[in-house]
Amino acid sequence: MTKNPKCVVLGVTGSIAAYKSAELASLLVKQGHDVFVVMTRDAVEFITPLTLQTLSKNPVTTSFFDEKENWRPGHIALADRANLLLIAPATANAIAELAHGLAGHPLAAIALATRAPILVAPAMNGKMWEHPATQENVAKLKKRGVEFIGPEEGMLACGYEGIGRLWKVDDIAFRAEFLLARQDNLIA
Repeated sequence: MTKNPKCVVLGVTGSIAAYKSAELASLLVKQGHDVFVVMTRDAVEFITPLTLQTLSKNPVTTSFFDEKENWRPGHIALADRANLLLIAPATANAIAELAHGLAGHPLAAIALATRAPILVAPAMNGKMWEHPATQENVAKLKKRGVEFIGPEEGMLACGYEGIGRLWKVDDIAFRAEFLLARQDNLIA
């Protein structure tokens, strides 16, 4: 458990690997962090908000219309509160939205508004990952300081073997912890 708990906003997008976000949320909570999950509309087709709410011990945001409890927009409050925005899994579409500054759902809006580090763990078909458009979007985001972990090679849900699998959940949590600790070192 970390000595200095942080706020981690965990973005979950519409990939078959979304089920692994449950384990990731659980690991981050066990490390002592305050985890807030933000899901895209497509993500809820793969894993329920209730699962992630139970594991994170916090409400899950799936829509701008979830934000009714305060005068302040919830996505802006989360963007301000975040010590890390972790998007795992991140689809090619989510990466493209981030690269082009689109904000049609709370996760994308948080990514635009936060000043916290952003860590992206891609998961998609290998042909999609290797496509020049995706690679240009990744390069654009890296140039802006967004960090990536993965994807890795292996058997993909679509039946292909190759690059595109979500990186190992333990390693994603470790990298998140590293980025959070690095912030502490920059402040000290």
